[in-house]
Amino acid sequence: MYDRISIMVNGLLQKNKNMAHFLLALKTVLPLFLIIFSGILFSRTRASSPEWVNILNKYALYIGFPALVVASLMHLEAGEQSYSKLILFNSIYILGCILLAFPVGKIFRFSPKTRRTLFLILPFGNIAYLGIPVLQNALGDKILPAAAIISAVFVFWMLTLALVLVEISGEEKPHLKKLALNLVQNPLLLSVFVGMAIVLFRIELPEFISKTISFFADSVTAVVLFSLGIFLGMQNIGKLKEWYRVFAFVLATMLLLPFFYYLGLKTTSLHPELLKASVIDAAMPLGLTPYAISLQYELDTKLAARIVVLGTLLSVVIIPLWITFVS
Repeated sequence: MYDRISIMVNGLLQKNKNMAHFLLALKTVLPLFLIIFSGILFSRTRASSPEWVNILNKYALYIGFPALVVASLMHLEAGEQSYSKLILFNSIYILGCILLAFPVGKIFRFSPKTRRTLFLILPFGNIAYLGIPVLQNALGDKILPAAAIISAVFVFWMLTLALVLVEISGEEKPHLKKLALNLVQNPLLLSVFVGMAIVLFRIELPEFISKTISFFADSVTAVVLFSLGIFLGMQNIGKLKEWYRVFAFVLATMLLLPFFYYLGLKTTSLHPELLKASVIDAAMPLGLTPYAISLQYELDTKLAARIVVLGTLLSVVIIPLWITFVS
């Protein structure tokens, strides 16, 4: 009898402990989602328009996030930590998800347009716009260099292999020159190289330049999440039955695939903080960049948009769950 009571008490204590961890994680990310919710409310006003999303996203892409990446990297010490394993394991995960599009498309007999969209839906979450702020709030400023590098890895594979597969699986021939140009001109990748150059060559920036970069870096989180909220608020809901497939994709990309990734990483010697960052980033909802690419290539844009909407809404619960689980 005593043993049974002891087991029950320990079980209750463990449940309370897990709930406390979840509530703490929810409290950590809740301010980010309140900003998104503010954007949703603003989208219902007369002042809002699709142009807001375009302008705010351009600010984030060309100014805010490059500043955040440079500010994160320039305080590193050369040789302080190697990120080679981080780059390798995240690349393996991305490549696996991209290749998974082939059997998934064939098994479920998706249309050619949807099959091409899978190259973007399965691997690429909102690693930069949502992932970096979440990691910063959950794991602290010390994780920012790793967050920037993970974002750069995802951008690299999205603008290379994923786009090549999107093009060659369609009617048009791949434009390798255009892909290469887009890659070398991507502000996020360029900012990673700039930040690493500052570290490797021990460049000391004047204080007024460092402060200016920090001001821009501090502004980007609110700007881009508010923009995401406006985008969500402008989407049509449609019929309930149209969301069944969307829900399945969200569960697969935010729960199932990250879980297998977590199991794989547990067998490696990756630093625990880098493991947490990698898994949490893998669980991010689909981002606006894959959606924009689906528009550009005339893919299944309705499916992509709805995965962005539902995934972002469910991430209010799913992301704190992952933060609790990996911690």
